[in-house]
Amino acid sequence: MGLLAPARGSGERRRYGRDDLARVAMILRAKEAGFKLEDIHEMFAARAPDARREVLRRHRAGLVRRIAEARASLALIDCALGCEHEDLTTCGRFQALIADRVDAGASSDARLDGPVAPRPADGIRCRSEGA
Repeated sequence: MGLLAPARGSGERRRYGRDDLARVAMILRAKEAGFKLEDIHEMFAARAPDARREVLRRHRAGLVRRIAEARASLALIDCALGCEHEDLTTCGRFQALIADRVDAGASSDARLDGPVAPRPADGIRCRSEGA
């Protein structure tokens, strides 16, 4: 992939200097932030700051989408855990959260088993949350 290019010493042994260690730290931080190796390579290879910013913008947009999906999923789980109905599937609030997912899939012409981002359930809360 070419993310590192350490100097070669005698016997072709790699010699890592301070700049190499800084680059490894940048790679690790980028991986922790969820960047793919291809995106990290693209940022390192980009000569223009605008090209690096475009990679960052693209990653940010994906991260915002995944956070929204995680929040919607957490709301669904919290609703299920806090529901006072013996059978969760009979809970109107839970059904509304599920219906929202169906509507999101239908409105985007996506298959229901495809990657449709869940939308927040407009103020729907379970009874245990005080709704």
